[in-house]
Amino acid sequence: MTKAVVMAAAATCALALAPAAFGHAAMSPPVAKARVLQQFTLSVPTEEENSTTTQIELTVPQGFAIDSFEPSPGWKRSEQATGSGESAVLQKVTWSGGRVPTDEDSVFRFNASLDSSKTYTFEVRQTYSDGKVVDWSGSESSDTPAPLVEGVSSLGGGGTSTLSIIALIVGAVGVVLGATALAAKGRSLA
Repeated sequence: MTKAVVMAAAATCALALAPAAFGHAAMSPPVAKARVLQQFTLSVPTEEENSTTTQIELTVPQGFAIDSFEPSPGWKRSEQATGSGESAVLQKVTWSGGRVPTDEDSVFRFNASLDSSKTYTFEVRQTYSDGKVVDWSGSESSDTPAPLVEGVSSLGGGGTSTLSIIALIVGAVGVVLGATALAAKGRSLA
C-alpha cells in the first residue's frame, strides 16, 4: 500500500512538471510586467535526429519592443524593422549560421518591454540542416505551440499564476511523500 502511495505521489509530481519537460519553443519569463524594460529568453529545442538547428526566425508581436540583444556566439543576427533610428520597430529577427545538435536548445536573450497588459504571441520558424522547417505558431494544445508572454500590470498580489499553482502542487506532493515516509518507518503521524 505504501509503495502505491509513493508511486501515485511521484506520478502527480511528474504531471505537474510535465509542461517543462516537453520540448517546445519557449519565451521566458512567461509572465512579465508591462512598461518595464526586462530581459527575455527565447529557447528553441533541436528535436530532429541526426540534424542541427541552423536558423531561427522570430516574428515580434505588436506592442513588444525589443531594445537590445545579448551576443549569441556562433550566430549571425539580421533584423527587419519599420521606421529608422530611435523610432524603428522590430518586426522580425533572424539568427542564422548556428549548429545546435539534437537534444540541445538554441537560446537567445534580449531586453524588451511590453506596451500593455495582454497576451503576446510569438511566431518562431526553425530551420534544420536537412532543410526541414518547423513553425512554432500553433495553439497551446498543438504539437508546435507558439511561445506566449502574458503582460500584466503588477507581478504581486491578487492573481494566481501558473507558477503559484505548480508550487502548491509540488508542496502538497512533498507533504504526502514526507507523511508516507514517516508512516513507512512505523512512526505515528499524530
